[in-house]
Amino acid sequence: MIDMAEQRSLADRRSDATREGIVEAAWRLSRQEGLTGWSLRRLADEVGLAAPSLYAYFDSKHAIYDVMFRQGYEQLDDIASRWGPAPGEPHRRAFKVAAAGFMEFCTSDPTRYQLMFQRVIPEFVPSADAYSASVANYERFRALLGELGVTDDRELDLWTAISTGLTDQQISNDPGGQRWFRLLDRAVDIFCDHVGIPPEPEGQR
Repeated sequence: MIDMAEQRSLADRRSDATREGIVEAAWRLSRQEGLTGWSLRRLADEVGLAAPSLYAYFDSKHAIYDVMFRQGYEQLDDIASRWGPAPGEPHRRAFKVAAAGFMEFCTSDPTRYQLMFQRVIPEFVPSADAYSASVANYERFRALLGELGVTDDRELDLWTAISTGLTDQQISNDPGGQRWFRLLDRAVDIFCDHVGIPPEPEGQR
């Protein structure tokens, strides 16, 4: 016989699974129809719920976007945790690896990129909890630049403008291609020359 504590635990697991299913469906619809192209009624149909039942799990569409926003940054942070110069690795090469990893992450899922880096949803503002994941990622990249000898926040702002500019162009004008990707190494070299990160040794390029 199941006691009350076990019943609550089972109910909590079912509720969590339903929430996860709702968010997964929201991602799916967003990739098919655009971030703002679906309604809560459409989402409810997707997961087999009556529309009012969604409010038992999320009190608004923005609450769903909030979870999606945090998920995006958690996924980026998981990848970014592997970036950084290995012992003896030229710093410019480490920068190129991080820059390519970021651009690959962004272009692999344009919908996720829009949610994380572009204001395409009117009036959506991430909660403090979700935004903290964004801040943590920013601080991770700041620390990486610090390891490479770059400590001026203006240079960090400059690089984010360069990298997202290339990413925007790639997604907007050559989706699935390489046109702006091919400019990334050159952009890194220009930036590194500007901030004083030495070139890779001739034999290690």
